[in-house]
Amino acid sequence: MSRPALPGLLAAMSLLSACSGGPPVPDWQMNAHGAQERAISAYLAGKDKVAQAELARARLEVGSTGKMALAIRIELAACAAQVAALVFEECPGVERLRTDASAADLAYLHYLSGQRAEAALLPEQQRAVAAALTAGNDVAAAAAVAAMADPLSRLVAAGAVLRAGHAAPAVLTVAVETASDQGWRKPLLAWLQAQALRAEKAGDTLAAEQVRRRMALVTESSTPAR
Repeated sequence: MSRPALPGLLAAMSLLSACSGGPPVPDWQMNAHGAQERAISAYLAGKDKVAQAELARARLEVGSTGKMALAIRIELAACAAQVAALVFEECPGVERLRTDASAADLAYLHYLSGQRAEAALLPEQQRAVAAALTAGNDVAAAAAVAAMADPLSRLVAAGAVLRAGHAAPAVLTVAVETASDQGWRKPLLAWLQAQALRAEKAGDTLAAEQVRRRMALVTESSTPAR
């Protein structure tokens, strides 16, 4: 599986783009950026221990600078990856730094939490989705998610839409196939589970069984052969 690039929603948080450019690039900056990418990649692959270790490394590197804005971006990026995998938990790292968060940081936090957020303050790729959610337009939200070019941005947007309670079946389909195409085991299992539950609720037993067979295949592939 290829390492996910920091997408549109994370590009605004990218340590390399967030810091002033020009050679030489400080070691902490390269180390933190690399650790953040590896943390996201491991998390999506379902390697939680590796992800936590890399996230801790990114926090350590950024902490050495005392730059609160970058520390908050590290935490928001971690929360975004969780939303992509339908792990709808609080973001304690952001809450701990909330006093120093910008309006854009808080808007993004609200968006990830399924709350209304001012679209103009969000990363550009997420604005159309946020506007559709504010308008309560499920069709427009689904179309905006599907139109995203970056896979991780697309998954995070789909997660935000689902968390907000506006996910049409098309959103689940797009999310499942996005995670499947990238080989991202953790979000794929989560989205397949959501798809199976929706099929069962609709009384479509055959569709639910088909989805659960896909889940079994993904699960079996993560079990080392003896």
